[in-house]
Amino acid sequence: MRTDVQRRMFTADEYHRMAKTGILGCDDRVELVDGAIVEMPPIGSRHMACVDRLNLLLQRRFAGEAIVRVQGPVRLDPYSEPQPDLALLEHRADFYETAHPGPANVLLVIEVADSSLPFDRAVKLPLYARSGVPEVWLVDLVHDRIEVFTRPSPDGYRASAAASRGEAIPSDLLSPSRVLADDVLGAR
Repeated sequence: MRTDVQRRMFTADEYHRMAKTGILGCDDRVELVDGAIVEMPPIGSRHMACVDRLNLLLQRRFAGEAIVRVQGPVRLDPYSEPQPDLALLEHRADFYETAHPGPANVLLVIEVADSSLPFDRAVKLPLYARSGVPEVWLVDLVHDRIEVFTRPSPDGYRASAAASRGEAIPSDLLSPSRVLADDVLGAR
């Protein structure tokens, strides 16, 4: 009996063809990560409230300077097109109408994590680092903290810092603004 299994990796182009032909429906909550079509967990109310707070914060801070994309795709490589909770993108007049943004267009990715925390930490974070995304925030709703990762390399992020309630988020991207973790996490 054969025990080894061959894994079929899908490209982003194949992934889009599956959607166009109806194999993937418009209501399917999936993303492409390292060639695998991964089902995304349902979004809870605390998770969505955090995304909304972050959206408002980034819109105010970067109005006219960058594009804030909420739960939209970012093409990292031919086999990965995740949909981070938020992505701060270089400003473009066409708003990326002709193609999804790539790693060179991304200033910041934010993943809000509760049930997805292990997957975001073990799979998506290294993927963003390998792709050269300069800054990633992992908003950990389980432990009420925000981890900021910078200095990407093929082996992961070489620098990280964290903020808990009452502390400022350690992000150079937000300077000179000072944003507290509570502004993102919300009321207790």
